[in-house]
Amino acid sequence: MAQQELDHLSGQTTTGHEWDGLKELNTPLPKWWLYVFYACIVWSIGYYFVYPSWPLISGYTSGIVGAQMRSGALADYDNGVKARLANAAGLAEAPLEKIKSTPAYLEFAMANGKAAFGDNCAPCHGSGATGGPGFPNLQDDDWLWGGKLADIYQTLRFGIRSGHKDARDSQMPAFGKDAVLKKEEIAQVADFVVSLSDPAAKGAGVDAGKKLFADNCAACHGDDGKGNQEFGAPNLTDKIWLYGAGKDKIIAQVTEPKHGVMPAWEGRLDPITIKSLAVYVHSLGGGK
Repeated sequence: MAQQELDHLSGQTTTGHEWDGLKELNTPLPKWWLYVFYACIVWSIGYYFVYPSWPLISGYTSGIVGAQMRSGALADYDNGVKARLANAAGLAEAPLEKIKSTPAYLEFAMANGKAAFGDNCAPCHGSGATGGPGFPNLQDDDWLWGGKLADIYQTLRFGIRSGHKDARDSQMPAFGKDAVLKKEEIAQVADFVVSLSDPAAKGAGVDAGKKLFADNCAACHGDDGKGNQEFGAPNLTDKIWLYGAGKDKIIAQVTEPKHGVMPAWEGRLDPITIKSLAVYVHSLGGGK
């Protein structure tokens, strides 16, 4: 057992412990610290009996005073819902254009739409709505199915290839996978498509690709390659590419195209929120 001894320099006894010749003084804790410590113990015991403190299987200990914040929080939520409905009065029946032109409606729709976008749309389109590979940028002027307010509203309600009976739906043929075109023909089409947005990029297969494009692609993308919103066919003459730019990406899409899916928000979000989202997205800069 460690032997305590008196330290002659300080006049204080040691604890009896020694480390490499160093000995620890047995200095008592300050009385003020001990008093605070004891007071905290007494306070915690009192708190245990007075206030709710311990969770139980189906509830919690309520304490003597029965204090709790749940009812207050629920009341605040209910008041918020009532205030929201009051602010949105008439919005459900109001035409979209009226919402845009009525300051009170527009202010509410923008705030409500921004919050709903962050919760539901940002995971795919990004918090800034700039999109990414496979997810459209909502701030530019390139809209597969139309960028007017009514177009955006319809897309939000029913989705794209969502399985909803009113969803926007179109399928680009798998020209390579289904052997509609040979590998070298797909490369020629890709050369021509690249040239539509970059005339300086004159690939070897442009001339042959032009005829193949007219025979196989123009029905949806148009003779000039500027697309057709009725079919969701993108404009190939700009430099906005949903699945990546460049000949290799075009070859991959023509060979075995990717078909993005957007959920139908009708039934998931209330009508006021869907309208608010349409107004908010339309205001981001790309709406027509």
